[in-house]
Amino acid sequence: MNPPDQTCAAPFDNGKALSRRAHELIPGGCHTYAKGDDQFPQLAPAFIERGNGCRVWDLDGNEYIEYGMGIRAVTLGHGFAPVVEAAARQMQLGTNFVRPAPLEVACAERFLELVPTADMVKFSKDGSDALDGAVRLARAYTGRDYVAICGDHPFFSTSDWFIGSTAMPAGVPQWTRSHTLKFGYNDRGSVEQLFERFPDQIACVILEAARLEEPQDGFLPWLKDVSHRYGALFVLDEMITGFRWHVSGAQHVYGIQPDLSTFGKALANGFALSALAGRREIMRLGGIDHDQERVFLLSTTHGAETHALAAGIATMEVYRNQGVVEHLYRQGERLRAGVTAAAQSAGVAQQVECVGRPCCLLFTARDQEGRLSQPFRTLFLQEMIRRGVLAPSFVVSFAHTDRDIDLTIEAAAAALRVYRKALEDGVERYLVGQPVKPVFRPYA
Repeated sequence: MNPPDQTCAAPFDNGKALSRRAHELIPGGCHTYAKGDDQFPQLAPAFIERGNGCRVWDLDGNEYIEYGMGIRAVTLGHGFAPVVEAAARQMQLGTNFVRPAPLEVACAERFLELVPTADMVKFSKDGSDALDGAVRLARAYTGRDYVAICGDHPFFSTSDWFIGSTAMPAGVPQWTRSHTLKFGYNDRGSVEQLFERFPDQIACVILEAARLEEPQDGFLPWLKDVSHRYGALFVLDEMITGFRWHVSGAQHVYGIQPDLSTFGKALANGFALSALAGRREIMRLGGIDHDQERVFLLSTTHGAETHALAAGIATMEVYRNQGVVEHLYRQGERLRAGVTAAAQSAGVAQQVECVGRPCCLLFTARDQEGRLSQPFRTLFLQEMIRRGVLAPSFVVSFAHTDRDIDLTIEAAAAALRVYRKALEDGVERYLVGQPVKPVFRPYA
């Protein structure tokens, strides 16, 4: 591995030059906020040119071990041959026709075999599409307008019904903002207060089955029951947990059957494919075999491109046959143990912790007072990048080998020694450039 030259004043010349051009052409300099310059240290690669497995290379030839790959979408690894080959074979046959392709049925069958809690599935391109469809179905099925979301979970959709509830709601009408409500995870009182305050008005509750905090005291079945008691649908967002917690999703792990659930990210190993799945009596409203008012569910020009469906089928075959999820848990646990030991050795165990399930690890970055700190997070990212690891999270993939984990632990140990010095001397002495910022903030 060839990490950036730590002695070089400007190890990212080509990337930085292109970044200046990107900001002239693209608002924010990129097409995904989480990949923006404000999310990474100044001493970070501005662009990734190529990837293989869990390794990526920037425009200046620097090589990194990558974590979080494609914002958790590339679970098998960059350029994973069986998936790429399946997509390439289909592309040679055509990717989009005027009538449905047989792959649409084949992919639906394969998906519903892995997610047996659902009766029907509809494919689209990204998670926002799928959750938008779930909201539309829930409103049509119940005849209600309000949507209740878990306020402890950071992201559900790019559409107004969710963005209007965030810290950057500019451009979203006030009516839309007011019709998305928030409750707390594991907080039964906050749920009951919403249903009491808005009786017969809430169409659905939406949440991830779990994130960093596990459900307590039967929270998920309780939430489903109370939602049904008040006439609302129970919707699980499995964008992250699906094909990572278990091949059948977190709903299998926690033994809960949602009315509707949404999958994406890992579904096709980075190819654009998402899924809305659920009970037949609800899903069929988006079809033509009923006499009720029709629902415009999911219908886009590129919604069922055949190469993405072929990639999805190939990806699901790998999940089924090669122990992917078990590998994620195993490597995540090795990484957690190594970074935890390194933090203890450096005397920063109270500041830097690995949190979450081993298959989906995040890390904390706290200051001297134990408060979550963007400057210290930036410093840790910076020092990991100096040592050849690009890690906005510690989310592992099927491509991360024992050697990759060992190298990451070594890099973390060195980075955490710098972190310890910054706690003593002040972070500004070691941080180059400005701290990273939250994606959701009211002003640039």
